Amino acid sequence: MQGIGRLLAAASIGVVAAVATTPSLAQDAGMKKWTQGKGWGWVWGAQDEVGALNEMTDQSRAAALRLASQGKTYDLGLPYDRNSYRWPGHNPGEIISFRTPEGVARQQDLPFTTPQGGNTGHTRWHSSAMFISDNVATQIDGLAHITHGEDNHWYNGFKESDWGGNFGVRKADVTTIPPIVARGVMIDVAGQKGVEALPKGYEITVADLEAALRAQNVDVTPGTVVLIRTGTARYWGENGGDHAKLSDPDTAGIGMAAAKWLVEQKGAMMIAADTSGLECIPARPQDSAAVGGSFNPVHVYLLVQQGVHIGEFHNLERLAADRTYEFAYVATTNAIRGTVAGTALRPLALR
Repeated sequence: MQGIGRLLAAASIGVVAAVATTPSLAQDAGMKKWTQGKGWGWVWGAQDEVGALNEMTDQSRAAALRLASQGKTYDLGLPYDRNSYRWPGHNPGEIISFRTPEGVARQQDLPFTTPQGGNTGHTRWHSSAMFISDNVATQIDGLAHITHGEDNHWYNGFKESDWGGNFGVRKADVTTIPPIVARGVMIDVAGQKGVEALPKGYEITVADLEAALRAQNVDVTPGTVVLIRTGTARYWGENGGDHAKLSDPDTAGIGMAAAKWLVEQKGAMMIAADTSGLECIPARPQDSAAVGGSFNPVHVYLLVQQGVHIGEFHNLERLAADRTYEFAYVATTNAIRGTVAGTALRPLALR
């Protein structure tokens, strides 16, 4: 069952149908902290490090998994290597062979690996040392990723002077991102416009999102993970793809109006896209002004002000090809303490 019909099932996920327009109705349907017209905000207590993902419950996760009625799995992760495309503000990664069968045999620095030490069957192994950014390839931005203001604060008012350090942040790192199991909706903006990918610097508007949702016969409801397709990932390929082709559509994305609509009017719990940064680049002056001045205003609004996590470089091409717009979204991050983004992930859409 696809589209509007599934909104009946979505009610059991702790969400409300599109006709619900008041906070009381949202609360009756199981939403604890979302308020229409306001969104989420810092509403979970002074020590909270989770944000909007607090809304997930055992009941909402079970209901989301009921959307996977066919057992079909979509891998939303993109393969990563040293040559992969990345946003210029992030460092490249490098993978180096640390142990190889040839090296283990030749170096003989571990007695148990030698024939004299009993290894007459010549058992050896591969392992790798990784030097990698926590913001490359398919990822989820943690709430400490973006800071704002002269005091360098992030979500919930945590400040660099209090919670930063040489070995990673100590508040709202990726270990605080819970396993995500939720209703997912893919909004295929590129598909609705009939283009391979959106043009350079294109701002996705509320009207664009509404038009795509109407065409797909599906809606965003409170507690949904929203995934927005620009078409960028079609150029990724096996090795981070054609950088020249990637770089233009990678700058397309939502502006502040669309971000506020998704959070404050629709109740999106997390927003993701198939680009490196989700939002339109460069930022519009009015968007920058809305958060007190920023080159990355949508990030400031979502991560810092609303506690809404951001997904980046999600591969939405197979979903688009199959016209799969509603599904169970499942993602877990690598639990590396102190890091600010779950990186090189393989989130799933289950249908």
